[in-house]
Amino acid sequence: MRSLFEHLPPAPDSSWRMLNRRLNDTIPFEWHHHPEFELTLTLNSRGQRFVGNHVADYDHGDLVLIGPNLPHTWASRDKRDPLQPHVALVFWFRKEWIEGLAKGAVELAPVRRLIRSAATGLAFDAQLGRLLAADFEAMFSLPPARRLTGLLNILTTLSEDKSGQPLSTVVPQGIEGDHARIDRVLIYLYHHYHKPMRIGQIAEIAALSESGLHRMFKKHTQLSISDYLIGLRVGEACARLSRTTQPIRHIAADVGYNSLANFNRQFLRLRGMTPRDYRASFQHR
Repeated sequence: MRSLFEHLPPAPDSSWRMLNRRLNDTIPFEWHHHPEFELTLTLNSRGQRFVGNHVADYDHGDLVLIGPNLPHTWASRDKRDPLQPHVALVFWFRKEWIEGLAKGAVELAPVRRLIRSAATGLAFDAQLGRLLAADFEAMFSLPPARRLTGLLNILTTLSEDKSGQPLSTVVPQGIEGDHARIDRVLIYLYHHYHKPMRIGQIAEIAALSESGLHRMFKKHTQLSISDYLIGLRVGEACARLSRTTQPIRHIAADVGYNSLANFNRQFLRLRGMTPRDYRASFQHR
């Protein structure tokens, strides 16, 4: 499996790049990283967002600023409006470029502080994402100079907002060989977390000894493999508990727990409540 390093060639008429991505079926799990900052607004989509060692649910209006070389991906579960596509509006810009702009204008000092704080990712309130959706959409019909001022306006708005929450606790190391190994492991864990796993098999995927695998995984995620798997399993269980009437024992089995008692114990440890109470909290909204 290849290392998912993403190369973003420069556009001939712009200092930065953007993408209007619309997918009818799903946003697939595509673990990747690149040297640019990435600002992504996700609309009409629900699922899980992975940034560094952070895993969380996302919903319509998800707005995230991701620092350079920080691995990330989204993986959708469903759409808010099933007749419309998943939408990801993405802006990429180089660290040296945005820092040069901000350094040359004292008015952009808040943007400079925003960029510094985004090294490990920032997630903003989804309400702000929904409010900015029209501004993001409009960018794709503007001429290059107007797009530049539009980007600076959006970054300024984010720099003034207080809702930004840090995501990953790991600062990217920028070592390509290590990234290739951890990419392979994380992709494998995502696609097989609901099945029994052997550490030896995962070590083979990473082309490392078992002890080397544990050291690498801890370095990049600050978690053990077992704790990371529990996070994936409980995250999927949360989505099903909040949006389906599937029996809890069936959810536990589907996400990889043969023991309902163990599932309940791990869920309580991570979410601070039982699966039953978690489901009830959504029914009362």
